[in-house]
Amino acid sequence: MGVDYYNILKVSRSATDDDLKKSYRRLAMKWHPDKNPNNKKDAEAKFKQISEAYEVLSDPQKRAIYDQYGEEGLKGIPPPGSFSNAPSDGSKFNPRNAEDIFAEFFGSDPFGFSSTNGPGRSMRFNSDGGLFGGFSVNTSDNVFRSYNEGSGGTAQPRKPPPVETMLPCSLEELYSGSTRKMKISRNVTDVYGQSIQESEILTIDVKPGWKNGTKITFPDKGNEQPNQLPADLVFVLDEKPHDIYKRDGNDLLLTYKVSLMEALAGATINLATLDGRNLTIPLTDIVKPGFELVITKEGMPIAKEPRKRGNLRIKFEVKFPSRLTSEQRASLRQVLGG
Repeated sequence: MGVDYYNILKVSRSATDDDLKKSYRRLAMKWHPDKNPNNKKDAEAKFKQISEAYEVLSDPQKRAIYDQYGEEGLKGIPPPGSFSNAPSDGSKFNPRNAEDIFAEFFGSDPFGFSSTNGPGRSMRFNSDGGLFGGFSVNTSDNVFRSYNEGSGGTAQPRKPPPVETMLPCSLEELYSGSTRKMKISRNVTDVYGQSIQESEILTIDVKPGWKNGTKITFPDKGNEQPNQLPADLVFVLDEKPHDIYKRDGNDLLLTYKVSLMEALAGATINLATLDGRNLTIPLTDIVKPGFELVITKEGMPIAKEPRKRGNLRIKFEVKFPSRLTSEQRASLRQVLGG
């Protein structure tokens, strides 16, 4: 069929007129060259494709020809095997100017601000419900517009600051990695230009070794508002405290209690690792003040080098007896030479 107009417009082959309008409105605003000053050439080509797709699919006659004969049929070129029923050269399709179609939807100055609203008009960005409920940002128009004298003073929409929210993760998740599904609710603009709320599931792949404060960004997943670009949503990783282990960079720290006898005569340490293994460690050294036992490669994974790990560092707390009999004291003096 050549060009797939349905795919360009992100609709199914059974799309209704309302479906086409909604999709065109969203994609045209996203890809308009004036909203992509740093990528204007590619945006212009995409914008023209979107406009052409909408023009064909929104016209019942053109859509019927396209569905039956494809792009060649619109160009007036009879497909192989078709005879008198195929469109002739007289029905050759000439796309309208993309800006004309755009203006029919959004007016002649979609990226400007109506003077009737005044320069201090307040815009509000908020989200009700979902993971991002409870925050709002109020600001005036000049935050969301830029004045480009080089382009004749055209007001351009600007992107608001990213919206950040914490993503709590256990130390086990940061050790082995995990997949998180986050439901968000945000405001979008429907085909009539009205703000409606939609929900979406975002997938976050937490990589082994990620550290507290790591940011995961979802571009343009903030609320849609008139005359502004949607904000990015940013999840900030928040490492939850662990009952046994503490993280120090790529190392894991552990405080282990031993009796005075174990500190002097040795012991066997049994630990459950963050990935569920049982670790048996012989303690053969005398535990002195400040003594630390280092077990190599049993720490956290290193995010940028997944095959490498930090160390497990065990510090000891010696439990002294609360009392000794005179016989025990005498035995200790004899053994210790005191």
